[in-house]
Amino acid sequence: MLRLLIPVVDQKGALQAARYAAFLFLENCVSEVELLEVLEPVDEGRAAAFHSRGALRRHEKEMMLSALVRTRTILDEAGVPYKWKRVFGHGTKAIAAYADRTQSDVVVIDASHLGFFRRLAMLAGLWHRTSTPVTMLH
Repeated sequence: MLRLLIPVVDQKGALQAARYAAFLFLENCVSEVELLEVLEPVDEGRAAAFHSRGALRRHEKEMMLSALVRTRTILDEAGVPYKWKRVFGHGTKAIAAYADRTQSDVVVIDASHLGFFRRLAMLAGLWHRTSTPVTMLH
């Protein structure tokens, strides 16, 4: 039985990854799913020059909460047991560190809404930073 790690990296959520996990759970292939909410540092980028860090963090948490709720709804409706964790850091570094620390069997990334270059950068970054297999859904 597999232990899946599903990172939620932006406000669109990880809907395809949640559907894939639900399918695998119903086929008795998955025993545990962990949702990982990854919040990027807010003090980097252009918005930090015009808004306070607190306001940016609140806005990001609200957007990510919406994405997380949609992702969790799919798992709840399928009866998939899951845990949820929030980490702060750069996307691939935070995901790879968490996957190694928790000894996940597979990282399942929902790349259906990512552009080609972001998808490629994320996949290459994870492959270089972790020995955990990565499955990218698109």
